Amino acid sequence: MVLESNPLMPADRFPANMREVVVIDLGTIPHADANLRMRELQQLRLGEEIPDTLLFCDHPEIVTLGPAARRDAVTAPDDYAQVEVDRGGSLTYHGPGQLVVYPVFRWDLEGESNVKRVTAKLEAWCIEALAEFNIVAGRDERMQGVWSDGHKVGSVGLAFRNWVSRHGFTLNLATTPGRVEGLHGCGLEPGVTTCLLALGHRVSRPEMTTSLLRTMPSAIGRVEAKS
Repeated sequence: MVLESNPLMPADRFPANMREVVVIDLGTIPHADANLRMRELQQLRLGEEIPDTLLFCDHPEIVTLGPAARRDAVTAPDDYAQVEVDRGGSLTYHGPGQLVVYPVFRWDLEGESNVKRVTAKLEAWCIEALAEFNIVAGRDERMQGVWSDGHKVGSVGLAFRNWVSRHGFTLNLATTPGRVEGLHGCGLEPGVTTCLLALGHRVSRPEMTTSLLRTMPSAIGRVEAKS
C-alpha cells in the first residue's frame, strides 16, 4: 500500500481502461473521523487534485442510519451507539471484526452509468474476492449487499456528488457474537445478518484486504498504484 502523499501515477503503465487507485489503510478509526476524511478526499477528487482513493478501515462499534431507516423509523436498540448518515440504505452495523471499504472514486468507467450498476459492481467485487477463499457468496432479493448461505455478510451504501462517491461497503469477518445478529432493518429479522466466522469461514482482515486488491482490476477496472 502507498502512503497518502503518493502522487498521481503515470497513466501509461496500464491499459487506458485500467485506472490506478491510491490505497490508504486507516486502521481502527472512529466513524466520525473517517467520515470527515472521506469528505475532504471527495472534495479533492472532485477538483482532480487526487486520483481515485480507496480507504480500508474498521470502526469502534456504531450503527449508522441512512435515509431509509429514518423514513421507516428504524433505529438500533438502546445499547448500540448510532448516528445518522447520508449514504443510501437503511441500518448498517460497524464494529470490531469487520472490514470497511470506502472508495472515493469518480465513477465514469464502462458499466458505471447509474447507482444500481455501481452498487452491483461493488457487490460483484466482494463476491469475487470471497471466492478466493472458497466462500460461495451472491446477492439476495431481500436486500442489496453480499450474502452467503442465506445470511447477509456485507452491506453496500454510497453517497455521490457529481459521480464522486463517499461511503462504500462492509464485510463482516469475525464480529462480536450477537451484536450484528441482534439488529434488524428493512424487513430482515434479527440473525439474518451475521459474519463469516459464524458461518464457519475464518478470514483475517489482512487476507481479505489482499484479496480485494488482487481482484480489483478484474472486478471494477482499477488497480493499486505502486510507488
